[in-house]
Amino acid sequence: MKCVPFLIALAVLVIELTPAHFIYTGPLLTAVPALAAVTMGTKGTTVAAALTLAISVTTATYNDAWGTLQVYTNFLALALVSVAGFVASSAVQARRQREQARRQRELDQVRRIAVAAQEVVLRPVPARLGPVLAGSLCLAAGTGARVGGDLYEAVQTRYGVRMIVGDVRGKGLSAIRAVAVALGAFREAVHYEDELAEVMNRCAAALRREVAVPGAFEQEVLLEGFVTALIAQVPDEPVVQLINRGHPPPLLLNQGRATPLMPASPLPPLGLEDLTTDLPGKPESYPYAPGDRLLLYTDGVIEARNRDGEFFAVPETMEGIRADTTPPEFLEQLHQALIRHTEGDLADDVAMILADRH
Repeated sequence: MKCVPFLIALAVLVIELTPAHFIYTGPLLTAVPALAAVTMGTKGTTVAAALTLAISVTTATYNDAWGTLQVYTNFLALALVSVAGFVASSAVQARRQREQARRQRELDQVRRIAVAAQEVVLRPVPARLGPVLAGSLCLAAGTGARVGGDLYEAVQTRYGVRMIVGDVRGKGLSAIRAVAVALGAFREAVHYEDELAEVMNRCAAALRREVAVPGAFEQEVLLEGFVTALIAQVPDEPVVQLINRGHPPPLLLNQGRATPLMPASPLPPLGLEDLTTDLPGKPESYPYAPGDRLLLYTDGVIEARNRDGEFFAVPETMEGIRADTTPPEFLEQLHQALIRHTEGDLADDVAMILADRH
């Protein structure tokens, strides 16, 4: 549509500079700034008006028509249509700008509400939890009001230190609601359930109950709703016990080398239990000795890309950070490396817990 005014101007120029100039082109030429005002805004209208003026001068000179009533009538018509088009285009543009500003204010308000709700639900983990020194980090992606559903928590219990990291499928307030449900179930179950698998089952059951309530979640979450989750337990023994439900594996930094703790049998996320009948009864154990570092994170970390499409190298970055840093310092350096890699453009929310075994 934007090229139509210029095609008309070209057609008028061809007619006026060929033997077909006996055709009266005044109405065609006045349509150029009028159409530009509708489709191209104030700048396009100005360009179209200047173009039609240049064509009128050129054709009047070429056809030796100066001094005729037709030429001056065409100039007057072009001037009136151009001014009217510019005024109308300015009014439309101003109205669009006001509408965009209103929508941006509404979007900013929704995002502030969502971020505030997220900050209430997620809280920094304690710096000391029994045999573990810990730190946490949560970063929101720059995606308008689409606040993500990353979750984390670390609690000291009579069974040891229990931690969870998860990611709700979906965005916005409904995802934060799912985060609150999962974390509420976790925070209660960790103190009463002997078995780590039962803690995970309590979280899954809470999400199923919430989805079953009419209107509990937005349609997006009802259709796509599931939660990847990883629960870790650090007992008195030099091991870490894990149950992984479709979540990225944690990284264990031991003697300067970062190794992913891959599950022996992949399991579906919470909410997709129907995909398997073989859910675990016992967690998987991995060596976790004093001096080791354990990083639990969401997929926003490993899926972060740079402008060339390369993923963020988390293990290599961990190995390059000095061993004498505290968990908050370690996470801050990891954060800065992530920001440098993505040039500050995070496509997804990020949540991390670092646990040092002492």
